[in-house]
Amino acid sequence: MLGPSKSVAFDPYGRRRKHKKVPAWLVLLAAGLAAGAAAVLVVQERYLPPRLSAEASAHLKSSYAEADGERTRLRAQLADTGQKLERAVAENRRLADELAAGRRTIGDLQADLGSLVESLPPDPRAGAVQVRAARFRTEGERLLYDVVLSRDGAGSKPLPGVMQLVLAGAGKRGADTTVRPEPVAISVHAFESLRGGVPLPEGFDPREATIHVLDRPEGKLLGMRVLRVK
Repeated sequence: MLGPSKSVAFDPYGRRRKHKKVPAWLVLLAAGLAAGAAAVLVVQERYLPPRLSAEASAHLKSSYAEADGERTRLRAQLADTGQKLERAVAENRRLADELAAGRRTIGDLQADLGSLVESLPPDPRAGAVQVRAARFRTEGERLLYDVVLSRDGAGSKPLPGVMQLVLAGAGKRGADTTVRPEPVAISVHAFESLRGGVPLPEGFDPREATIHVLDRPEGKLLGMRVLRVK
């Protein structure tokens, strides 16, 4: 019943399994990765700016948001200033056009006034400056006047001088009185229209006005005319 027995070899030390070797490329890859990581750490520590903490990062974000808001505000302000500048330029252009139109109108009026002055009766005295017309009226204790002067052979420069009024009339008590108001500075071109007023003494009633045109106060007489005060 028992079959032939098999012999069993006895090895008191046993047989050890052989371990597989790690591939060389894997070792090189691991070494390369380690060297690369070390290089990154070295570069970060030595050459790159230090990494920010969470608090510093939050502060930086807040500062950036604030600067961005300020930039937006300044951009809006610049746009508004640009619009104001455009409006100012347009307004200046409009005023310049109005000024040019006003000067043309003044030139036309001066030409018309010159024609009107030429149509007035000549000054009988025919001085260097002629008193072509005058009108006087009293208003309270003031004498209001409108005087038209002309100058023959007028050049481009006006002739400076003064207009001195000498008023004759009745004083407060009825006696004949002469009043000499302060002279009025004038500048005569080819023609000049003067309008204004001089104060009168209390109770003085002017009847006659003598217009003296002088080169200066108490100076050379350039023209004169005597007219009634109505």
